[in-house]
Amino acid sequence: MSFFKKLKERMFKSSSKLEEGLDALVEDGAEAEAPTPEPGLIGRVMGSAPRRVLDDDMLEQLEDLLITADMGVDTAGRVTANLAEGRFGRKLSVPEIKAALAEEIARIMDPVAKPLPLYAARPQVVLVVGVNGAGKTTTIGKLASQFRAAGKSVMIAAGDTFRAAAVEQLQVWGQRAGVPVLTAPEGSDPASLSHDALLRARADGMDLLMIDTAGRLQNRADLMEELAKILRVLRKLDPDAPHNTLLVLDATTGQNALNQVEIFRKLADVSGLVMTKLDGTARGGVLVSLADRFGLPIHAIGVGEQIDDLQAFDPEDFAQALVGGELQDKAD
Repeated sequence: MSFFKKLKERMFKSSSKLEEGLDALVEDGAEAEAPTPEPGLIGRVMGSAPRRVLDDDMLEQLEDLLITADMGVDTAGRVTANLAEGRFGRKLSVPEIKAALAEEIARIMDPVAKPLPLYAARPQVVLVVGVNGAGKTTTIGKLASQFRAAGKSVMIAAGDTFRAAAVEQLQVWGQRAGVPVLTAPEGSDPASLSHDALLRARADGMDLLMIDTAGRLQNRADLMEELAKILRVLRKLDPDAPHNTLLVLDATTGQNALNQVEIFRKLADVSGLVMTKLDGTARGGVLVSLADRFGLPIHAIGVGEQIDDLQAFDPEDFAQALVGGELQDKAD
């Protein structure tokens, strides 16, 4: 199954919530079309589709619906305002509203849809941050495996030294992908491990070094110092490191993801985002809100546990999946 088909199927919670709301919104103030004399399915569909005039009342209800999908007040207002341009006063059906919504959402998302950049620097240091439970460890494993399959040499540093489970999980991914995983005893200094990992990756001629980090936000002062120390030791070896700082976000947290972006931008100068667990939420709209508010590159999205369930972000596919539209089949 191709990734966009998985996206459509697995974002059902988000799309069904919007679809149900759109159906109710249109039917609530619909002006029924005149019955068609045509027999059969085509006649019934073409002749009885409810349509509603796009007026101020409908726009307000549509904005409320987008807010319930966790698009955020500002973004929902922007999307509905743009949707109204050239359509205000017209009668619209649910499919027409879906198409217009998908178009506006894709327009917001398109500038931030960027794969993880690969630089000439070797090793390219990728620091991965995020709260515990967001999917950092599996994201690192999947990305490392995908880069390895693409012919890149990859090393992982298990820098969340306070969680034995995280280290073990990375070791499993490393074995699966044929990628070395550097570890340190539980409770060791993550900055020291990061320093040693960069020296080792440089000596071994690695293309990529991916460094996992802790995510204990409830202890924010400690985490800030820990990340600051990692950055200091890396930059003593390479003034440009880390070359990427990825923030992994859990879609099921909804608007709280925006708070996490604010915090981690201050802690670690985030350069790009990965959104996981879009298959487990009715809050997929938060990704639109993130793109609209921060403009940070969205490198990848995840819709499951398998390695190919994390893929580069496609704004058009995402927009169609979010509103429950139809995706055009394309090659994997």
